[in-house]
Amino acid sequence: MDSIIDMKALLAGVDIFNLSLWLSGVLVILVLIGVRVAFATAFIGFLGLALFFMQKQGFDRGLITAMKLVGQIPHSKSTTYALSLIPTFILIGYLAFYAGLTRYLFEAAKRWVGWLPGGMGVATVFATAGFAAVSGASVATSAVFARIAIPEMLQVGYDKRFASGVVAAGGTLASLIPPSAILVIYAIIVEQSVGKLLLAGFLPGAVSALIYAGLIIGLARFRKNLGPPVGGFTWREKFASLPGTAPIAVVIFIIIYSIYFGWATPTEAGALGAFTVLLMALWQGMRWHQLKGALMEAAKLTVMIFTMIWGVLIFVRFLGFANLPEAFAEFIGGLEQSPYITLFLILGAYVVLGMFMDAIGMLILTLPVTYPAIIALNGGPDVTREASALGMTSEEVAIWFGIIVVKMAELCLITPPIGLNCYVVAGVAQQNRLPISVQDVFRGASPFFIADVATVLVLIAFPGIVLWLPSLL
Repeated sequence: MDSIIDMKALLAGVDIFNLSLWLSGVLVILVLIGVRVAFATAFIGFLGLALFFMQKQGFDRGLITAMKLVGQIPHSKSTTYALSLIPTFILIGYLAFYAGLTRYLFEAAKRWVGWLPGGMGVATVFATAGFAAVSGASVATSAVFARIAIPEMLQVGYDKRFASGVVAAGGTLASLIPPSAILVIYAIIVEQSVGKLLLAGFLPGAVSALIYAGLIIGLARFRKNLGPPVGGFTWREKFASLPGTAPIAVVIFIIIYSIYFGWATPTEAGALGAFTVLLMALWQGMRWHQLKGALMEAAKLTVMIFTMIWGVLIFVRFLGFANLPEAFAEFIGGLEQSPYITLFLILGAYVVLGMFMDAIGMLILTLPVTYPAIIALNGGPDVTREASALGMTSEEVAIWFGIIVVKMAELCLITPPIGLNCYVVAGVAQQNRLPISVQDVFRGASPFFIADVATVLVLIAFPGIVLWLPSLL
């Protein structure tokens, strides 16, 4: 009893809001020194909840209440129907890779656009965009094309930094082009339609791929030694490369059109797409060890994502009790400056965070605070289009901001020191005994930072690119 009274007395004068700010700072330090986001957020979230309930109920009861609440989160969230979409999308990509379908995409793109300056780099971007339409994981996309595209580009005289940078940047398209696991996570956190967000990513993903291609052509034309064109393919050879891309096209058609026309929910579309790729892979002679490899890789990535979601949601629950998201939203809503200046400040913060955190961890850690702020910036959840600061309804802002923030998250995949895609590309290159270091990949990917910024500016200036397809759903 004395310990309970002492704990209550000790915490009586502690303001939970200020405590949440201090613990958030500790969380950032833990992440910066290398603690995994899942474990750091779970620990800080549990600590915050324990202190909160101890203040209300005393030491023993408060600790038990916090433990019960934390123990319920993994089960309650992992049984969410929308989350079942993530493993199916990831499985589609790994099945397509182990079945060898990705090589057909690259070969077809090379034959059709290889004649351009930096043509094989452009082919890589278009091939990664095609593979992104059946894969929900950027890291998997980068790993696949590091094996396929980099050796061929080096063989025809491409600069090693340029070649590896193209692959690392091209892999980020899987974050935006549906089916995208990170868009599903965003939809779950902000409680918006998964189907609309997946459709919203299609045109921005295409725009981003075109801007990447334009950058590659411009760089290769300006510096001839970066990426020489590859020609000599006849029209017959070009058209002969198209049948190999048919399986990917079929899966894209099934996923996009089944969601668009309401034939299936996004989860059902993902399962149907995975089953279709499996049948095609078996038809083309997939072996048991290849199927096992695809299943194991999909399971590993799925477990990593789910663990991260659980840890962050524990922290988010504490922030909710501390009222931090609402306070930040009120602060943003009360600013008298242009809403676009505030938006750019928030996006600038994402650029900085992206240098130290992975994409998924960064989003699920920050969205509980930044999303209410953006809605408040627009005028609130019930504002009409005529009265809103951004000229959109709250649902449209949620979709538009989701695509922009996911595009910002792509930056952290190619920016030092945590750019995961760059590490993956360098690792695969070294496994294949190619003379490419992590520093080479980061330098090669650096021009694509400018391309990503240009894409974000286009999407901000022309929100219709994001909202047109969802409006038709």
